[in-house]
Amino acid sequence: MENPEVLVIGGGIGGSALATVLARAGISLLILEKSAVHIDHVRGEWIAPWGVAETQRLGLYDNLIEAGGHHLGEHITFGDDVDEATARAEALNFSAFERAGIKPPLCLRHPDMCNLLNATALKSGATMLREVGDVRVVSGNPPQVHFRHEGRDYELKPRLVVGADGRNSVVRRQAGVELHRDPTHHLMAGMLVDDIDGWPPLLQTIGTEDDINFLVFPQSATRVRLYLCYGIDQKRRFAGPDNQARFLNAFRLKCVPHSEVLANGTPAGPCNSYSNEDSWTESPLAPGVVLVRDAAGHNDPIIGQGLSITYRDVRIVRDLMLEERRWTMEAFRPYADERRERMRRLRMTAAAFSILTAQFGPKARERRKKFRQERARGTFVDVAPAAFIGPEVLPAEAFSEEILDRLRAL
Repeated sequence: MENPEVLVIGGGIGGSALATVLARAGISLLILEKSAVHIDHVRGEWIAPWGVAETQRLGLYDNLIEAGGHHLGEHITFGDDVDEATARAEALNFSAFERAGIKPPLCLRHPDMCNLLNATALKSGATMLREVGDVRVVSGNPPQVHFRHEGRDYELKPRLVVGADGRNSVVRRQAGVELHRDPTHHLMAGMLVDDIDGWPPLLQTIGTEDDINFLVFPQSATRVRLYLCYGIDQKRRFAGPDNQARFLNAFRLKCVPHSEVLANGTPAGPCNSYSNEDSWTESPLAPGVVLVRDAAGHNDPIIGQGLSITYRDVRIVRDLMLEERRWTMEAFRPYADERRERMRRLRMTAAAFSILTAQFGPKARERRKKFRQERARGTFVDVAPAAFIGPEVLPAEAFSEEILDRLRAL
């Protein structure tokens, strides 16, 4: 096995997307992936408009559409703090985005996206090994990578190692990159649901009723990905053998018209729960090592920015690698600096969403009503657009602890 120029550890979306675009540029790559097949991890399927724009810049957008990518057309925030007529009047129609040359949100099942990008990476000239274990990375110039595959031990010395191995990244830990994490805000459960008959296939909705924050993202005319956020004091709410039925039953919502068609759907994947919080690195770099996607820190999934973050990471790293072929830590400094500020802004955005949508009870409901009033008067900075058009569009002062304090005080 010859030393490749780049060794990518992690064959998911971030690793395979970067491998694809680098291989297309003639760079030799090897991808190491621990799994035999990609499974449904119940997250990472909604791409915000700013993330879709990144897939276009990468030349991957057409691949996603051909694999079944599903564009959405409208967003409505239903909830127990607003009547249906007002919610519909405040709807966000994504046709306005398209008139401005911006594609609307795009949905595609996570394992399908992984499989697609694996195939495009291989077609572009990358090599991939699956069921790889005992990976050990020693940062340096060059870095060293030890791993085991099909009963044999290997040692390679590529020019660069890309860590794309997820939230519990082995590469990050072994490279000595420190991960920061804020306290868990709430819990989140999700499930893929088929046989949806009657839900508008272009309509996504997010809102709060009683003690849940609900999110609905259609993937076709008959398939949706459903999520529920709930309090950390209810850890066992969707545990146990009948969790899928209890999860679906929670979607019999009074504030969402025709929500019964969601509750009557058929589970098409596992119902998994996980904690919601942000994590980040001050710099996703070490000698001979660059981290991307969740390995470099992740955003609270409540605002669904994971894939958009991923494709931005891939695009910036690719551009820097093609511009400067020495691939030193200093060459990747612009990526580290941009990502640090990007993640800070998204962290503030997610915190604002959590305060407004994932806190429950009468006081939280009144806060949401007051926020709507303040926003209508133009007396309150709304960071919600950052989750759609990108965190760099709004001014830096919009992403401050002062804004969060004002929200809490409503």
